[in-house]
Amino acid sequence: MTGGTIDSIGTPTLWLVTLAAVLGLLALDFVLTRRPHEVSMREALGWSAFYVALPLAFGAYVWLQYDSTRGLEYLTGYLVEKSLSVDNLFVFLLLLTAFAVPHELQQRVLLYGIVGALALRGVFIGLGAAALAAFDWVFLVFGLILLVTAVKILKNAGAGPGHDLDVNAIRSVRLVRRFMPVTPEYEGPRMFGRVKGRRALTPFALAVVAVLTIDVVFAVDSVPAVYGITGDPYLVFVTNAFALLGLRALYFVLQGALTRLVHLNYGLAVILAFIGVKLGLHWAHLHWESVPEIPTLLSLGVIVGVLALTTLTSHISTRDRSTKAVSQEESGKAG
Repeated sequence: MTGGTIDSIGTPTLWLVTLAAVLGLLALDFVLTRRPHEVSMREALGWSAFYVALPLAFGAYVWLQYDSTRGLEYLTGYLVEKSLSVDNLFVFLLLLTAFAVPHELQQRVLLYGIVGALALRGVFIGLGAAALAAFDWVFLVFGLILLVTAVKILKNAGAGPGHDLDVNAIRSVRLVRRFMPVTPEYEGPRMFGRVKGRRALTPFALAVVAVLTIDVVFAVDSVPAVYGITGDPYLVFVTNAFALLGLRALYFVLQGALTRLVHLNYGLAVILAFIGVKLGLHWAHLHWESVPEIPTLLSLGVIVGVLALTTLTSHISTRDRSTKAVSQEESGKAG
């Protein structure tokens, strides 16, 4: 990652092959969800395994075809994106619950969200690469964004995983409702219906609008985070793409476990703050060589350590709560 230049392994051929593969996988997802159905755990686990094996295989290709530095940057960037995507899934869970999206339509809503997220992040990645090549102070801006986001996540973590989401508080939803009526019931995966003879949106369409709105916020946090790991826009894009493509299946695998990851936000806040500091040090190193930089290997170790610790403490916390609840229930029965 350097200021003033863009150093990338992304040749035109590699970009074309990657984009074709992403579009092909999205098309396959649309085919698989063309008939609404409730996703079984077996189906979700199968696709989740595929979307973990695929990026890991690609990481091995990058490592062997180029060098260990690029491979390490890719692996660390992918881990950051995957971690952030789990937090994104919790917001999606709140949205789908708030909109009372039928189980058989949930994966379709998620798929539209994934397409929107890919498009938005593609734009953000391109703008970010151009800005970093032209102005090295953008590293400081990205670092500040991550530090502010870390503070915001830390404050929100106090709300806990059980708070409700008011869909009427989402500005985009209020704006859409102001200009178009909404049908009272879902009509399958249809975006439009009729109310008193007028063309109207369905609740399904409103849910999609809400997910796309949240995607904008996620992109603002996500892209600077990966640029804190690697300055290669191709690696930034491919880590984002792999993390997003696996979201649909991962949602149904983790649906029950999401509410038990009670300390995840604390861990993500630490990770984003760490990467923010890393970006600030990189900017300083460009101007004063005596300022040390944080190596990618250390970044990977910190990220893995923080995620492992927050997962462990979340498990202990929820286990203790369950034990306490059972004890209180037994005491109540005994009384």
